[in-house]
Amino acid sequence: MPGQPMPGQPVTGRLAGAPISWGVCEVPGWGYQLPAGRVLAEMQALGLAATEFGPDGYLPADPARRSRLLAEHGLTAAGGFVPVVLHEPAADPVAEVDRALDAFAGGHPVLVLAAATGRAGYDARPELDAGGWSALLSNLDRTAARAAERGFTATLHPHVGTMVEKPGEVHRVLDGSSVPLCLDTGHLLIGGTDPAGLARDAAARIGHVHLKDVTASVAHKVAGGEISYTEGVAGGLYRPLGQGDV
Repeated sequence: MPGQPMPGQPVTGRLAGAPISWGVCEVPGWGYQLPAGRVLAEMQALGLAATEFGPDGYLPADPARRSRLLAEHGLTAAGGFVPVVLHEPAADPVAEVDRALDAFAGGHPVLVLAAATGRAGYDARPELDAGGWSALLSNLDRTAARAAERGFTATLHPHVGTMVEKPGEVHRVLDGSSVPLCLDTGHLLIGGTDPAGLARDAAARIGHVHLKDVTASVAHKVAGGEISYTEGVAGGLYRPLGQGDV
């Protein structure tokens, strides 16, 4: 069809990338991180239109320098993944979100929040009591409102090893807050949520999308506690799009 890329041609348009697809992760000791210049150049060669920022410190913190670096590679800013502790009543996530937004480049990148546990990595998480859930839901609305005040859209990313991972937790966010969701097809499936079903049932609440493919047999081992998330990733949990079970 007219406008569709032929096989072998780069994709164009609304597709963005993220450094995590090159193995660049915020978890300490996750592995070797390729230099930003190489990752951005490869995004450009693929024909991607934009990128998320990657972990804190991966791209320049100064928004003008960050914008110039992206522009040098023909990219705009799609969003930034920001893990924040939201469930502790004594913590103030708004100040942390403000610091993250200070570094956002030009345009309208999406603030992609994750309800961090406060622990390193994604292999263990505490259980929340009623007070923790009340704080989490309230802080989600507070941080989303603060982002809106500054001209950005905030979303909540259900993510393995965070406080919002499983179906009941996803629906608790939908029912108890107004924040849009980041529909991450891989993390949702690993946590037990059908991403296609969620997209159908809560379409009005989807504010951002992460396309990932996973191997269901490995995902089930992670979800069942047979192996850790880190072991699952090393064991082939994530697959190129179209080669997994999503």
